[in-house]
Amino acid sequence: MTHPSAHQATPAADTQGTTLARTPPHDLHNHLADRLGEAARVWLDRALDEAAEHPGAHGPISVWELRLAEAGRRCGPEHADAARILILHAARADTDALTRVYTQGTAAERRAVLHALPHLVPGPQALPLVEDALRTNDTRLLAAAVGPYAARHLAAHHWRHAVLKCLFTGVPVTEVADLERRAHADAELARMLGDYAAERTAAGRPVPADLHRVLTLTDPTATPPAPAADHGPNSADGTHGKES
Repeated sequence: MTHPSAHQATPAADTQGTTLARTPPHDLHNHLADRLGEAARVWLDRALDEAAEHPGAHGPISVWELRLAEAGRRCGPEHADAARILILHAARADTDALTRVYTQGTAAERRAVLHALPHLVPGPQALPLVEDALRTNDTRLLAAAVGPYAARHLAAHHWRHAVLKCLFTGVPVTEVADLERRAHADAELARMLGDYAAERTAAGRPVPADLHRVLTLTDPTATPPAPAADHGPNSADGTHGKES
């Protein structure tokens, strides 16, 4: 088998939001293997082997792209996102392939691409996909867009607006990866949050509790948070080389 090797499973691997993007593929695979029925496990193992044996594009559409479309029916909606991420990882999908899947895929397939970005793309080449997702009002897509890849590569101006977009749409700020580090001592973010709170108050509307939480994080006198663990393409998961 050419899919991820055995490691201890991560209990929350198939929850919604950015947890999927923060979970190393080997843990994600084991978590799924513990929860899928026998027929679904057999299907997933076959799909991962096919993706590993025939990565990239072959003809108008690659076999692993067809498996992405089947994942919901084969694995169930609660596990489909994780299964799609594993297929993308096994196929070693590059930015071009990820862009094709994102552009042509369903909302569920777009989510999987966004979750897979930190595992597959070491640089900022796939930022247009994140920026596209941040322009939508699909809250599940937005939650996927503010994961570790955005935390790593999104410019400060766009990242601040992503945080505000979460507040506008009700996406919990707990979905924003590396929030504490990026918000720390960010005076411009504090100003934007203050302006938004003032607008809400003037309109007689409640200020989201998450706004106060993020505003507290911008305090420059607070202790800076420790760096977040990196499970990206250059982390030690045995799949990619070290960062140069």
